[in-house]
Amino acid sequence: MGTTHIIDGKQTAADFRKNLAEEIKRASLSPGLAVILVGDNPASLIYAKNKQKAAQEVGVMVEVHHLAALASERMIMDLIDELNKRPDIHGILLQLPVPMHLNPQNLIERIDPIKDVDGLHPVNVGKMTSGLPAMIPCTPLGCMYLIKQVVPSLVGKHAVVVGRSALVGRPLAHLLLQEDCTVTQAHSKTTHLADVCRQADILVAAAGVPHLIGADAVKKGAVVIDVGINRQENGKITGDVDFDAVQDIASFITPVPGGVGPMTIAMLLFNTLKAARNQMKTGLDMMLYKE
Repeated sequence: MGTTHIIDGKQTAADFRKNLAEEIKRASLSPGLAVILVGDNPASLIYAKNKQKAAQEVGVMVEVHHLAALASERMIMDLIDELNKRPDIHGILLQLPVPMHLNPQNLIERIDPIKDVDGLHPVNVGKMTSGLPAMIPCTPLGCMYLIKQVVPSLVGKHAVVVGRSALVGRPLAHLLLQEDCTVTQAHSKTTHLADVCRQADILVAAAGVPHLIGADAVKKGAVVIDVGINRQENGKITGDVDFDAVQDIASFITPVPGGVGPMTIAMLLFNTLKAARNQMKTGLDMMLYKE
């Protein structure tokens, strides 16, 4: 297959945000996003700051509601109820994880499905799995965007998704099925995992296990999307794929960091615009995938 190409998620996301900003300006919209942050998880604080910065760049108004770690479920639900009613807030995001004393599902289900820009409300999950218009989780949507940049037609391709989380693995498998892929859903407990992965034209690693995917698990010329974000003892971030071992085998591969991560935030902004359009009863003109 020749040279392996690195899929630059950082640049792709920057280009996407630029197009999104132009669309928001052209349509004279003021999409509003509320981020609910409970506690002082260092990673969550960084994510919230990055989301706020990216949102302001494209013309999305952001409110960060930073609550104490001991905030009660009732207090957070009351805040969600208030945000649900506000016409200037089109999207509501609960930053996960939340402190242990809280039930995240109860909080997610409190969000109005039309404002659920994370796509985690059961109404959106049910619609998506039924192939109906829905809010789609940001990371799977970002993965699909990156895949479609390098493989515009997925019809008949064999995709293997390693991971089964409600946030990434399961929704991504459904999205690939809707693109007429043949999809195998694997995970860290799959027996003979490398043999299963080696069948993939498109291999997505989203199990949260550092370097789970090695050279023996990748078919020559496969497209490899690494969703894993794992912090090593030396403080560096690594993915679920052994990048150095795999990069000469794959035709395209995403790095970690700088691959899927930036696209997740870009898709959060896309979903916020989509939610604003839905609530204002206007069409969404911007094409998500290039034809």
